[in-house]
Amino acid sequence: MDFLLSLNGRVKMRLAAVLCSVLIAPSAAYALEFRSIGASPVIMYDAPSAKGGKVYVAPRGMPVELILSYGTWSKVRDMGGDLSWVETKDLVTRRTLVVRVPNAKIYASADEASALVFSADKHVLLEMAEPVLAGWVKVKHRDGQSGFVKISEVWGV
Repeated sequence: MDFLLSLNGRVKMRLAAVLCSVLIAPSAAYALEFRSIGASPVIMYDAPSAKGGKVYVAPRGMPVELILSYGTWSKVRDMGGDLSWVETKDLVTRRTLVVRVPNAKIYASADEASALVFSADKHVLLEMAEPVLAGWVKVKHRDGQSGFVKISEVWGV
């Protein structure tokens, strides 16, 4: 305790910041929340307002990580790590994932020794069919095929 009393104000502030980040970081690591862009493409903005700058048009079904909500707007992160704003009404809770490797392999079960059902190229959208289980997630392609893919090969979980 005497050690803390002898520190100057600037050092105490830095120490407090480090301690807060250590205490908050583990809980934030598990707080990822994902949504998908709804049935129609939407404009992504640089501010929570339709008067903000238009950044790009997000395609239907694109997964996004929800960072925060502010009134009728949500700040989201895309697969590339870019942050932008979207009207919350344009997000849906149905989960989609996007393939982030050149050729993701989708298996009959959560095991590489199981039969290969299909493969998906980079940027292909897949619907999340079941929650993550031991590093695998069950997905469904829009043509109806389904199977398990390693979570390291998709983004949005």
